[in-house]
Amino acid sequence: MDLTKDFPVTIYNSLGREKQVFKPQNPPFVGLYVCGPTVYGEPHLGHARAAVVFDIVFRYLKYLGYKVRYVRNITDVGHLEDELAGAGEDKVAKKARLEQLEPMEIVQKYTNTYHEAYGHLNTIPPSIEPSASGHIPEQIKIVEKILERGYAYEVDGSVYLDMNKYTQDFTFGELSGKVLDDLQSGSRALDGQMEKRDSKDFALWKKAKPEHIMKWDSPWGEGFPGWHLECTAMSSKYLGTPFDIHGGGMDLQFPHHEGEIAQSCCAFDEVPVKYWMHNNMLTLDGQKMAKSKGNFINFEEMTTGNHELLERAYSPMIIRYFMLQAHYRSPIDFSNEALQAAEKGYLKMMQAKADMSRMKAGTSDDFDVSAWKEQSLAAMNDDFNTPILIAQLFDAVKAINSNVDGKVSLTQSSIDEIRTFFTAMVEEVLGLVSEDTASGSDDSLEGVMQLLIELRNTARANKDWATSDKIRDQLAALSIQLKDSKEGTFWTQNS
Repeated sequence: MDLTKDFPVTIYNSLGREKQVFKPQNPPFVGLYVCGPTVYGEPHLGHARAAVVFDIVFRYLKYLGYKVRYVRNITDVGHLEDELAGAGEDKVAKKARLEQLEPMEIVQKYTNTYHEAYGHLNTIPPSIEPSASGHIPEQIKIVEKILERGYAYEVDGSVYLDMNKYTQDFTFGELSGKVLDDLQSGSRALDGQMEKRDSKDFALWKKAKPEHIMKWDSPWGEGFPGWHLECTAMSSKYLGTPFDIHGGGMDLQFPHHEGEIAQSCCAFDEVPVKYWMHNNMLTLDGQKMAKSKGNFINFEEMTTGNHELLERAYSPMIIRYFMLQAHYRSPIDFSNEALQAAEKGYLKMMQAKADMSRMKAGTSDDFDVSAWKEQSLAAMNDDFNTPILIAQLFDAVKAINSNVDGKVSLTQSSIDEIRTFFTAMVEEVLGLVSEDTASGSDDSLEGVMQLLIELRNTARANKDWATSDKIRDQLAALSIQLKDSKEGTFWTQNS
């Protein structure tokens, strides 16, 4: 079966605001670019959501047989405090000044922290992870091309994209729904605003002040690239133009992604991307979780429980499962109750996966495996609908549990199909794996449980029913259930 032909994927394209059948330009190859972190602080749950969302896209397209080149950048220069005006201090440089470190020390420190967090979440590393500071020559060439084509101008060492000229030839705002006036910062007093021909123009290259640390030589003097420019340079270098999919948070549609579109049109005379995907926000008390707002829980705090809003610690797999319960275009509001509910669902799914080894073959099928598989794939093909896939997987969980309990008959071929497909969907597509701190099924606990089972069996053999019942009842109080079968006694952890 050719999954890419038999099960076409639809993607909600932010450019056009509709679902469209996914048709890569050069199948089976797919180019995927995702805006990565600006590495000046600890990763928080908002970053984790974007990482998990596009990890799912990467995983599922690979599962279908596509050869995906996944590029996710590191922003280590050019992201200024005032994102709209392109003014203020560089976020990395500011952090370096506050911590009395070199900017690249800050970059390395927090890049390592992001990698560690993403690794705990079981995200697959991107195919290429370029940094903005490592692609200065490419960015300068794009600025030169835009200048040559008459869509930019230079003023005292800074280069700005001429939005009035741009809108004569191209359309602005189709992605975000914004109008040109939204680019106006509202204050002409900000750094560099007075030298612009129009307040709506944005910087492609900024002249560096003498005290500015992060700066490079250019045809216009020492300076640094604009934030939007880096993604245009790196995506076009590694994926060409146009490429297939560009991902990022909804908050990046404007001005960042509109800036990318404008730069690509001016430099290459074409839009850079066929399908734009944007994940919704993870909110705290209904507001976007963000470092700039001060309302965030970083990843380490989640896994240690060291935050005033946390009732306890939550493991990385619980966090991942929590995020997959909502469609990527829907907002998720943080709460302890939601995370604890996610933990129950995760544990139940992992327990069913472990229990598949105890399934027993019968002579008939009480569960339609083929229909279940098709409905599961249909969920993912419908714009990567992970909550519907999870619901489908729980239909299989019921069948697995009922078969183990002798209530549902399944032929051996159906059992084999369920085991293979269920494992592929859980591990390969959703990226959910057993986790010691989450499942309570590490080697130490398994050893303890086997010892208790042996003690109970000995007590039962000696007709010491009081000890046998005490072991069973005290384990039940800890949400651990002992089940006796012809094959022996095994234990499960209840949700």
